[in-house]
Amino acid sequence: MDKPGKQEIFSISTEEQFNDAALQVFNYQAQHNPVYSQFIEGLKIDPSSITSYSQIPFLPIEFFKSHTILSTDAPVEVTFTSSGTTGMITSSHRVTDKTWYEESFRRAFNIFYGDIRDFTVLALLPSYLEREGSSLIYMVDDLIKQSNHPDSGFFLYNHDELFHQLKKQQDAAKPTLLIGVTFGLLDFIENHQVNFPELVVMETGGMKGRRKEMIREELHAILGKGFGVKQIHSEYGMTELLSQAYSKGDGIFNCPPWMKIIIRDTNDPLSTLQTGKTGGISVIDLANINSCAFIATQDLGRIYPDGSFEVLGRFDQSDIRGCNLLIA
Repeated sequence: MDKPGKQEIFSISTEEQFNDAALQVFNYQAQHNPVYSQFIEGLKIDPSSITSYSQIPFLPIEFFKSHTILSTDAPVEVTFTSSGTTGMITSSHRVTDKTWYEESFRRAFNIFYGDIRDFTVLALLPSYLEREGSSLIYMVDDLIKQSNHPDSGFFLYNHDELFHQLKKQQDAAKPTLLIGVTFGLLDFIENHQVNFPELVVMETGGMKGRRKEMIREELHAILGKGFGVKQIHSEYGMTELLSQAYSKGDGIFNCPPWMKIIIRDTNDPLSTLQTGKTGGISVIDLANINSCAFIATQDLGRIYPDGSFEVLGRFDQSDIRGCNLLIA
């Protein structure tokens, strides 16, 4: 079984095309991914019996902590690792072809926001900058370079500099994206009030142990007031994925065409739930062509009839890490 190429994956535009590509990726990974193959065998599932993407079994995300998840013998180009507190076992996502990741996030940004060259990209991601192996930093660094704007860049704890840059952007009426880890954005607005209605503020979730977790509505209300914007945007992604979903407000996320969310029954992980029901979030990310494209996360959520979804929290006893782990 051959695997589909970038052109086939990133040109998906219909449900039928997604289903065909997902089945092709599934059959390829069932053959060439030793960990996933053993997992399927343990479930006593015959890959040839799978005729729809909704029937595909999802590998628990915890396997990325304990196993090497690869569907190819190609050399690893970069290893992305999850954040975690001291002593916590972190996930490792070994990527053998970085261009799949680059193609995925570049195309997704263009779908949801347009040409990156139209934006000045400002990043407030201190906890990610202070460690190695962050897939978020890799993505944002690339977007900063792709924006080709001299004022685009990272800010660590230099909040005064960021404040002056935001004022400069507003005075010049330049489209601006501020992407930040939640605690960093909160720290910033405690000492710097901004009224920049045109600003796109995108939070990546997570307090990283720096602050008390809060419900999404409360957080977005505080951030909205602090930056003078009506809506707070969000990014839903994680170390184990090479694609992201985006929310332009109210915590409702949409996926790019090569990514899909399935809600599974928390009591029966092989059963899926109807729209509107709360359950475990499973992700099909066809950009994960060389690792595993079918992942059962530790997040809870619900999906809506149009395919959009909401993140409602996490399973009990789950490690707190990654993006958008807010309890809504």
